[in-house]
Amino acid sequence: MTDVGEPRTVADREAAVAEAVVRLTRAARERRPCPPVRDVLGASDISLAYAVQQRVVADRIAAGARVVGRKIGLTSEAVQRQVGVERPDFGVLLADMDVSALPAVPSGRLLQPRVEAEIAFVLAADLDDDGLDIERVRSAVAYAVAALEIVDSRVAGWDIAITDTVADNASSGLFVLGGRQVGLTAFEPRDVTMRLYADGQLASAGDGTACLGDPLAALLWLARTAREFGDPLRAGQTVLSGALGPLVPTPPGTTVRAELTGLGTVSATFSPKDRG
Repeated sequence: MTDVGEPRTVADREAAVAEAVVRLTRAARERRPCPPVRDVLGASDISLAYAVQQRVVADRIAAGARVVGRKIGLTSEAVQRQVGVERPDFGVLLADMDVSALPAVPSGRLLQPRVEAEIAFVLAADLDDDGLDIERVRSAVAYAVAALEIVDSRVAGWDIAITDTVADNASSGLFVLGGRQVGLTAFEPRDVTMRLYADGQLASAGDGTACLGDPLAALLWLARTAREFGDPLRAGQTVLSGALGPLVPTPPGTTVRAELTGLGTVSATFSPKDRG
């Protein structure tokens, strides 16, 4: 079935990408969510949505941003149910998204944030060769840390289909990395259990199997996909591997703490809105 608003001709597709880029860029700049972009991209044209993402990221890089890694989104069935999307996606991490060293997460930079706890992998080697498999991916990991991904959507009300979130850099916002670096010889990612507390109350729980069955399987999916897109994963990059449990809304003033077995804890406090 043809999607409502699906662009057909080359000119239509180019115009759709341009309109989506303008809409998402304005929403980020003005801190005001926009309508879904699937009304110009269609609801299922993934390649067109990634073209939008690439354009938005390229504009950020041209303005001085620096790529530090990738994030894998929608790896958890619980999160897929929460946002109504049924497949994983990926986005690009830029240096200014890392707020680990800040005293508080700047709420003023966010529109409608939610937090998920996950495992972050830091790579020691490129993943750009043929025949990538789980052991090749495992050997490329320097270490892992506990992480909080602060997802955000420029689309009003989180009213998203897969093309909305892909175009919107996989609904990326900010991220916080824990301080304990653990090699893969010391723990098994799929065996990790997670508890996420918001203002002292248990708000989300899960384990490594919630992330495509194994966070390393998610990393393998990303390595293969990024290579297919002609932009493979590189040594030194950080990869947020995907949620281990449901998303938790984090309005200004919220304090969150995640406990991941084998990796320790990671926490953050969201600033009052007027301090963002």
